[in-house]
Amino acid sequence: MALPAAAASTEEPTREQLIADCASGEGKCTFNEPTLGKAYLGDFRQVSDSLYNCSTSDASQSMGWADTVGATDSVGVSVTAGGKIAGIIDLSVTATYSHTWTSSHTENSSLNMTVKPGEVGWISRAQVMQKVSGTWQTHYDSPKWDHYYWFVPETVTGPAPNGTDGQSNAVIVKSRKMTAEEKASCSADSKQGRSFVVKR
Repeated sequence: MALPAAAASTEEPTREQLIADCASGEGKCTFNEPTLGKAYLGDFRQVSDSLYNCSTSDASQSMGWADTVGATDSVGVSVTAGGKIAGIIDLSVTATYSHTWTSSHTENSSLNMTVKPGEVGWISRAQVMQKVSGTWQTHYDSPKWDHYYWFVPETVTGPAPNGTDGQSNAVIVKSRKMTAEEKASCSADSKQGRSFVVKR
């Protein structure tokens, strides 16, 4: 909850209103006393098309993949790369820790994968993530909600550089058995001379 700089007002802004004023520039904002949490490996998610092996032998193919991981605030709202909010956080982290903080990370490459008959394969990736906690300080030239200053505690989760705190990004090939419906569709593809099918 937003905390006033003085005695409580009968009307208080919501967290969303204060952050919106930071983003628009109506409030002069700083992100005070940033604290970086320990880096950790985020969840794996599919970053490639799926390879359905409709044949009776192993199917191999080079598959391209691409992944963009962004930052989110404490209520799950995206912190847009290149936006004012992301810029203020980066400025604060850089001043405190002498290294930049980024709100978005993109990678792409390709990987050879082999899928067994009757299975579906795909590429998954997990990004090293890190939380940064601090307090938004919003300063108004004229009192707003009866105060010049408002404070909002905040924690933002975003991508961290590979190797941070000994954590490494991971790219793996995953597979599973086809469902009955997928097998039926696969049989139709096989009759058309396709031994394996690539689908999103």
